[in-house]
Amino acid sequence: MKISDWLDEKVAENVDVSQIALPTDIVFEDVADEMVFFEEWNPCGIFCTKNHPYSKVERFGHWYRCKGQDKQAGVHSSEMKWRLFTRNKDLALQTAKSHIE
Repeated sequence: MKISDWLDEKVAENVDVSQIALPTDIVFEDVADEMVFFEEWNPCGIFCTKNHPYSKVERFGHWYRCKGQDKQAGVHSSEMKWRLFTRNKDLALQTAKSHIE
């Protein structure tokens, strides 16, 4: 099943999908139609393999999945992860950019 179809089903069931966690089987089966935005804050350089704050927006059909780690968490932290599902591209981009600034 596609992520967009699953989200549509949940909306039809009156579920708030804005912060919903996707089932693992769906996550690994579906590939984003488009990477709309990606930015990482990595002051260490390209060879550092530890966690760095990032923001990402991917499009799945008419849905946008935003996720990342807030810049305020700091370098090499695993805290302050966030996610958002929306049909509004502008909201998705605004949210992603605000978390990485």
